[in-house]
Amino acid sequence: MDKLGVYLCSGCSIGDSLDLEKLSKIAQKEYKAPLCRVHPQLCGAEAVGQIRSDLAGGAINGLVIAACSPRAKTEAFRFDPTLVVERVNLREQVTWCHPPKNEDTQMLADDSLRMVMAKAGKTEASAPASEILSRTVLVVGGGIAGITAALDAANAGYHVLLVEKQPELGGFLRGLKATYPTQAPYTEAARDGLAPKLRELTSHPLVSVFCSTTVTRTEGQPGMFEVTLETAGQTSVHRVGAIVLATGWKPYDPAKLTALGYGLPDVMTNVELEKVAAAGSIVRPSTGRPVESVLFIQCAGSRGKEHLAYCSSVCCMTTLKQVEYIRAQNPQAKVYVIYRDIITPGPYEKYYQKVQDHPLNFFTKGEVSGVESGGDGQVTVQVKNSLLGEDLQIAVDLVVLATGMVPNSADGEAIRSLRDARAKVERNESESQRQEAEKLVQLLQPHEGTEILNLAYRQGPDLPVRGGFPDSHFVCFPYETRRTGVYAAGTVRAPMDSAQSAEDATGAVMKAIQSIELAVRGEAVHPRAGDISYPIFSLQRCTQCKRCTEECPFGTLDEDEKGTPKFNVYRCRRCGICMGACPERIIAFKNYSVDMIASMVKAVEVPDESEDKPRIIVFACENDAYPALDLAGFKRSAYDASVRIISLRCLGSMNIVWIADALSRGIDGVLLLGCKFGDDYQCHFVRGSELADRRLENVKETLQRLQLEPERIQLLQVSADDYGRLPGMIDEFVGRIRKIGPNPYKGF
Repeated sequence: MDKLGVYLCSGCSIGDSLDLEKLSKIAQKEYKAPLCRVHPQLCGAEAVGQIRSDLAGGAINGLVIAACSPRAKTEAFRFDPTLVVERVNLREQVTWCHPPKNEDTQMLADDSLRMVMAKAGKTEASAPASEILSRTVLVVGGGIAGITAALDAANAGYHVLLVEKQPELGGFLRGLKATYPTQAPYTEAARDGLAPKLRELTSHPLVSVFCSTTVTRTEGQPGMFEVTLETAGQTSVHRVGAIVLATGWKPYDPAKLTALGYGLPDVMTNVELEKVAAAGSIVRPSTGRPVESVLFIQCAGSRGKEHLAYCSSVCCMTTLKQVEYIRAQNPQAKVYVIYRDIITPGPYEKYYQKVQDHPLNFFTKGEVSGVESGGDGQVTVQVKNSLLGEDLQIAVDLVVLATGMVPNSADGEAIRSLRDARAKVERNESESQRQEAEKLVQLLQPHEGTEILNLAYRQGPDLPVRGGFPDSHFVCFPYETRRTGVYAAGTVRAPMDSAQSAEDATGAVMKAIQSIELAVRGEAVHPRAGDISYPIFSLQRCTQCKRCTEECPFGTLDEDEKGTPKFNVYRCRRCGICMGACPERIIAFKNYSVDMIASMVKAVEVPDESEDKPRIIVFACENDAYPALDLAGFKRSAYDASVRIISLRCLGSMNIVWIADALSRGIDGVLLLGCKFGDDYQCHFVRGSELADRRLENVKETLQRLQLEPERIQLLQVSADDYGRLPGMIDEFVGRIRKIGPNPYKGF
């Protein structure tokens, strides 16, 4: 950008702390800015009006705003999205955390302006991608979540395709005898909450229902998904804008619970009991006679390393409901509930109190140590560590295992196809057969996830999962999956009951609609919602190394036969991880590139080693680390002024050339601040920090060959609430660099 207007704010103590005249000279003399203005309240209507007037007059065609954090006053400084606007954080990260009228504070402000001016000078105006896109929503799954999602989307004015593999809608809810209490005082089970929704759905003009139908292929990207449906052997192709996956759940396999007696004639699961109750009387399977005593074992196969690690949320309420079935059938029946914990959140607690208060219902915390057939034809259950302080032996007619929820996120047929394809490769049949099998293996990559959508993606046909559920950044974006435009709802996303599933579906379909509308405008979805930039690939220099296609967490890139990446703009989250992965540096955004960040590093003035003023580059992820730095400034928490902060879209976008450039220019240390990674990752782009950490190991090996200490580089995992600890973490790193001594490459 050649005509950058620079606007300096003197408010919020900035003018009292810094020499703004010196900053003006840097902008005008060093970077030839044609216009530089200082205002005491740059975010006010008068100053913003002046900026708009300057733009309209043609004196400038881009802006550098040196004031508060780019995370503040976003509405005031919202201009045409195609306009180049860069912001210098003089308030939170300079004047609010460093002493006023201080040489080091001024040098920090000077370098902060230089870095942004260097980047802005190489930034080009972005224009959004523009295509004719579909606004149709595909909902896969016809249970309560799918029905709710379809109705909500249709009532919002969107055409909906609702696909259900069974002959009729209703899902698991259709087979229930009763559902949990839905109205105050929440002490009575409800009978039917499905029929009204089904009537509304089947008569809605914007909903097309496909029963006995499966999705055999999904290709494309948001707004341009091409979905192939198969119904009774006939296929049809539909273009849709976004997808809501609401495929529900299945019960945990009770065959794995032989230690709790499953396999004995009078031991069944809660799901099996529900079917029996819905069909008529509850009887002993072994004799066909009505039951006189029943024992429920909670958390059967849940909350343990051997089986499901999580709580399935509904098992306790299901048991309470089924206790009432038995009580209604036989008021004198003895009912025992052996639990680890009883989990009945919110108003459901009233239902628990009602059931627990019945004198013939016996509840106790304990561990079931054995279940076996008794000599009198009953089932004997051994319980230890009970609340009674002694081991128990209880003989009953029927034992019910409260088994948990497993999301319908693995299609057995697809898994079998993958297994067969691998077998063909291993058998090493004819060359043509082997090549065909290898292609199939490539298509059906062994991701543990849903093959229900049969995605035609380079990274495989599934949605990547964690713990069996579609993977997402569970704190900030609970409905998202790692496939842009595909949102999970209901029990396929997390364990929940039918009321929660319906509410969950509303949230998921709203995100699906948002995804469509953002795509229509050429904008990214969360976390960079509204971003119109996207990466551009200089493929003439591509070496087909496949790092970008393999490392993208969102399956944005496909490949051609040679391994050349094929970019899908509407799948892209704009994180820049592909840019950090590319060794040839052929990937760049118009407003974010390897060259731009390298220019920011080079813009830092490095004092001579005799001045005893080290320089540290801090690469901070914009999602957690950068906000934490802002919060530290807001709290007026001081830290060493030798650091120069560069915000990255994601630490995974870090290209190792930036570290090489920094150290070769005499920068004394490089500190990387990224999101937490691991099993409970907090990275908004899933793998960014983890990938940066992996790349860093290669950099440290290079440093040793150059006789530079590896300790000059460090990656720290930071969350937004670490703002209280972050200044100390920075000071500790700077202190270590001071002990190591100046970079020997200073002055070269």
